[in-house]
Amino acid sequence: MTRPQDPLEPTDGRSGGHPMQVETHGLDVIGDAERKGTPRTLFWPWFGANVSVLGLSYGAFAFGFGISFWQALAAGVLGIVVSFLLCGFIAVAGKRGSAPTMVLSRAAYGVRGNRLPSVISWMLTVGWETVLTALATMATATVFGRLGWGGGTETKVAALVVVAALTVLGGVMGFDLIMRLQTAITVITGVLTVVYVALVAGHIHWSAVSALPSGSAQEFIGALVFMMTGFGLGWVNAAADYSRYLPRSSSGRSVIGWTTFGASVAPLLLLVFGLLLAGSSQALSKAVAADPIGALTTILPTWFLVPFAVVAVLGLVGGAVLDIYSSGLALLSAGLPVPRCLAAFLDGVLMIAGSVYIVFFAGDFLGQFMGFLTTLGVPIAAWCGIVLADLALRRRDYDDGDLYRPHGRYGDIPLPPLLLTLAATAVGWGLVTNTAASWLTWQGYLLAPFGLGGKTGAWAYANLGVLVALALAFLGTLLLGRGRIRAQEAQTPSPVTDEGVLHP
Repeated sequence: MTRPQDPLEPTDGRSGGHPMQVETHGLDVIGDAERKGTPRTLFWPWFGANVSVLGLSYGAFAFGFGISFWQALAAGVLGIVVSFLLCGFIAVAGKRGSAPTMVLSRAAYGVRGNRLPSVISWMLTVGWETVLTALATMATATVFGRLGWGGGTETKVAALVVVAALTVLGGVMGFDLIMRLQTAITVITGVLTVVYVALVAGHIHWSAVSALPSGSAQEFIGALVFMMTGFGLGWVNAAADYSRYLPRSSSGRSVIGWTTFGASVAPLLLLVFGLLLAGSSQALSKAVAADPIGALTTILPTWFLVPFAVVAVLGLVGGAVLDIYSSGLALLSAGLPVPRCLAAFLDGVLMIAGSVYIVFFAGDFLGQFMGFLTTLGVPIAAWCGIVLADLALRRRDYDDGDLYRPHGRYGDIPLPPLLLTLAATAVGWGLVTNTAASWLTWQGYLLAPFGLGGKTGAWAYANLGVLVALALAFLGTLLLGRGRIRAQEAQTPSPVTDEGVLHP
């Protein structure tokens, strides 16, 4: 069943088959006639969004926790695969409901109660697209500087304009262009990344890598949580935005498998090589903290600098495009009554402003980046736990019409999921620390009361709060939500009219 266009996001038409037309779908359910493809097609957007050479830099990030190569490898493999597996599970909701992730979330949070996680989702995706755009800008400036073409303010401004234009164009145009763009990015960046690996392989020194001392269990957990928040937990709130175009008869296992595989395979390979590079040179590892992409050019021959700039920029744009598309949908779900393309454009303006700050004014990039990931990672982990448990408890597909009716089966502002999210977030923030970001020193307030050594103890940097928020929200929903969901599924299907639909 499909329902009329969502009045929360008024548009004046439906998306056509031509890939160069602006997508007119917003928060509405995709009709049966427009659902297309197979789960295998999910490989392209997820691979293209995660093939960025930024994955190499995560090797240096992991060693920053004071762990050995094998510990970093285990933390990376577990963090990447498990976190993207969560994306795969949530992607199943997309093919079952054929609506954006943050609309399907209304089944758990209520129609207007869902505005709280929608705002958090919007903040996270805007933050990520800003970080990726800033990194692409800094990488371009570094390459131009090494070539002697000037890497100063003028170069940075020009690079920012080009990267922002590509990102905003993809976000505004929508699904069809994004799918084509991601396929091209996958092929180009995949080939050029292989060439990069071959060129710098001689800089790997296993004797130095294997000599790195092991860290504590707390340091290993800290690296694991950072990998989860840096990869899959940064995507869970958008995981159903692309699977919603698949036919509802698509295999759920295949949706999970292709989403997880497509998103994980490139980061896993890049992480291994990044660990070998960073472990071989302390100087390179420290440089990555200041300029995660540009620092990787210091070990390249001059003739490959331009191709490297291409692969770096395209890989980062691939991720930023998916983020700006999903951030626009999250903004609509939060209640902004504008067309999807305008929401994406507004997010692009914020992205440019944030990128200007990072590129021209911010100092310590890595400290702020880790603080951003961990802080928003806690409420997103809580949201993820609630949605996963809600999805696991459901026996039937979503009722399309009631996803848009405050007085429908999903309710308007149900208190249990909202209170559970706030409680899990409060506990989570009390168990994380971000001393490198001065504006986040208030966190970690539960480490001492829980006997974990306080803000300077052994558990201070393990960032247990992300895992605790995920577990509390998941288990709490399993315990408290079963009766509510059974009552919802016992109701008859809602009418296919716009009666009772929320109007702005």
